[in-house]
Amino acid sequence: MPELPEVETVRRGLAPAMVGARFSRVTLRRPNLRFAFPDRFAERLEGATVIDLARRAKYLTAGLDTGETLILHLGMSGRFDVAMPDGRNVSPGDFYLEGALGNAKHDHVVMAMSNGATVTYNDARRFGFMDLVPTQGLAGCRHFAAMGIEPLSDAMTPETLALLFRHKITPLKAALLDQRLIAGLGNIYVCEALHRAGLHPEMSAGSLAKPDGRPTPKARLLARMVRDVLNEAVAAGGSTLRDYAHTDGGSGAFQHAFRVYDRTGEPCTKTGCGGTIARIVQSGRSTFYCPTCQPAKSGGTTTRKA
Repeated sequence: MPELPEVETVRRGLAPAMVGARFSRVTLRRPNLRFAFPDRFAERLEGATVIDLARRAKYLTAGLDTGETLILHLGMSGRFDVAMPDGRNVSPGDFYLEGALGNAKHDHVVMAMSNGATVTYNDARRFGFMDLVPTQGLAGCRHFAAMGIEPLSDAMTPETLALLFRHKITPLKAALLDQRLIAGLGNIYVCEALHRAGLHPEMSAGSLAKPDGRPTPKARLLARMVRDVLNEAVAAGGSTLRDYAHTDGGSGAFQHAFRVYDRTGEPCTKTGCGGTIARIVQSGRSTFYCPTCQPAKSGGTTTRKA
């Protein structure tokens, strides 16, 4: 599934085709994706102008001049293909199964825009979905009501991190992946941020807060590393374990900068470390870390290696 940097890459690629343009015609080639389309979905979109295109966690939100917001979620294999007015065909963030690229049978939604662009949503597995909700109640809608803070927003401070994790005995990695606390963080970037901060993934999340609730030095470092990793990944166009191309046809490059993710048995890249990347299983998911520069002395428990 695409993570926050990949979704942000998609947003930036779609913006030139959609922002300021009106939906001239919307064609639905099936009645549902992961869920059924909202009532009169195409009718409500047609004639509406896109005011802005934003991102909330791993969702895209298109604010409309009708007072509604179009919510888009890519799921596991969702992708957009854009035919621009100048004849260019671009794919702002390609996430697809091998063999699915260019397969028109997976083109489920076609949106013709007033500026001449055509935006096609392709989804081989159909785990993505679209919804329309009132803009005024967007933050409290069923998709976002329980979401935590944005990791790239001003809210992501050491003080907020300490407040969120205070008194929690859950492993730090699990706390970072809890979308009710911080929305949008995924497995890849959490592993990378913890390595840069030198923190063991199994240490208690509550250890980042002092008894009085103030952030520890580790909390300050982690808050910075989370933002750094995400910003670097966005600048690189994201990363992927499959083929991935962004608007200019290049590939998402951050996977070439992975320091721990999917590098089991390889040497740690941190200067002077000398350790070897290990893999453990937490809540059924792979965690990659360096036992040498991310020691368990911070309070982590031992989980079986896999």
